Amino acid sequence: MNLLGYEISEGYPSFPFRKKTMINTINPHSYCVSKGDKEFEKALKKSDVLLPDGIGIVLAAKILQKKKITRITGYDIFLHSMNYLNETNGSCFFLGASEITLKLIQERIQKDYPNVSVNSFSPPFKAFFSEEDNNTMCQKVNEYKPDILFLGMTAPKQEKWAAENLDKLEVNTVCSIGAVFDFYAGTVERPNKIWLDFGLEWLGRFLKEPKRLAHRNLISAPQFVVDVITKKLIRK
Repeated sequence: MNLLGYEISEGYPSFPFRKKTMINTINPHSYCVSKGDKEFEKALKKSDVLLPDGIGIVLAAKILQKKKITRITGYDIFLHSMNYLNETNGSCFFLGASEITLKLIQERIQKDYPNVSVNSFSPPFKAFFSEEDNNTMCQKVNEYKPDILFLGMTAPKQEKWAAENLDKLEVNTVCSIGAVFDFYAGTVERPNKIWLDFGLEWLGRFLKEPKRLAHRNLISAPQFVVDVITKKLIRK
């Protein structure tokens, strides 16, 4: 489904893929960021699977396309992927976050998904990776050759990194899931299920981290609403 210039997937992807596949998510904030970041826009449009992560995207589909689509968050696709790997004795690799977070993730996976082989690597914490950094990261992944590579370097950094290095990676699937690393590790608490059920996860997170998420909720969200309304009026 084409929505606001992006091909949005309307359901969960089916594993395994016949070709190397890049999975990303889009929400109102990432849509707005991409308007001013052509490299990020290109990375999102290069996605083989682009999931509607955000109630705003779901509402936009209803308003602009008269379609009812299911919101699929990064956490949703992560659980969907892990269930598949557990059923098939698959493997995964976590790239991003601190060594402490990665250790907690691996410990939990051993309990939750005992049939899954897992490995990880914590890249240097910096705004831009050097060529040497990228080569090291790709090498670590390729030494393990996982079925699924999970990226947790926050948007738009992770999506741009995936698009830039996809051809170098010996994996079947690359999936950018950002904050899911911290949620699953337990280092950051996910909003209460009540917020999730009403599609208000963004509000639960905003109340906990108002300063960090101010731009996302107070600037990007209104900009997204204006774009949707403008598109709707143009079509009339």
